[in-house]
Amino acid sequence: MSPQLIESELFGHEKGSFTGADRQHKGYFERAHGGTLFLDEITEMPQELQVKLLRVLETGTFTRVGTTTPISTDVRVLAATNRSPEQAVADGKLREDLYHRLNVFPIAMPPLRERGTDIELLAQHFLDILNKQEGTSKKFAPATIAALYAHSWPGNVRELKNYVQRAFILADDVIEPHLAPSVVAQPDTAPLLSVRVGTTLEEVSRRLIEATLAQCGSKRKAADMLGISLKTLYNRLAAYKSGTPSEERDAA
Repeated sequence: MSPQLIESELFGHEKGSFTGADRQHKGYFERAHGGTLFLDEITEMPQELQVKLLRVLETGTFTRVGTTTPISTDVRVLAATNRSPEQAVADGKLREDLYHRLNVFPIAMPPLRERGTDIELLAQHFLDILNKQEGTSKKFAPATIAALYAHSWPGNVRELKNYVQRAFILADDVIEPHLAPSVVAQPDTAPLLSVRVGTTLEEVSRRLIEATLAQCGSKRKAADMLGISLKTLYNRLAAYKSGTPSEERDAA
């Protein structure tokens, strides 16, 4: 959008203030009075509008395009960006004074690969939605879940959602790890396995084995990488299917 249109959308305009303004228009700040206004990709806002936004945040007032009458507003502002705001300031994309005015309570959202079991929970959530919409009961194979953890997900949640949609279309009843290989591809470097603090050693062991197997594609190679015998690997994989405790599986 052009800077003129962004200003009109944020602060509104009066009838006749510019070509095509055939009626009065209330902007987002006016309509959000008493509520919350979410400004996405704040670092993409033109510098001249950043100045006007800063003025609204400082004074609590704004003016519609085409008038000089100030209007008071009581709005909670949330701003988001997919880049480092400090770097955006250094690059001249974000005014430093606006950054400090917005940076009252920062919330850093870590990438999906660093959010532990969120990968599995979100994938299942997206699959549940599709199953409900289509009246199906498709599910992930255990090896597919391991493949999800082995992927770096540079596109974060959007990439995961797109993968689930594509795999859902291609799968019959079970989503196997070979589906959509161009999406669930191995990163250039060795993948990281994230687990939440407090996760049981049993669960950590299971995920590590399944993720290693998904990366290697060979049980013998996976056993070598894990430092266990091929027999032990087979025993553990069989036990994961049956739910046998680790003590019993290793004694088998």
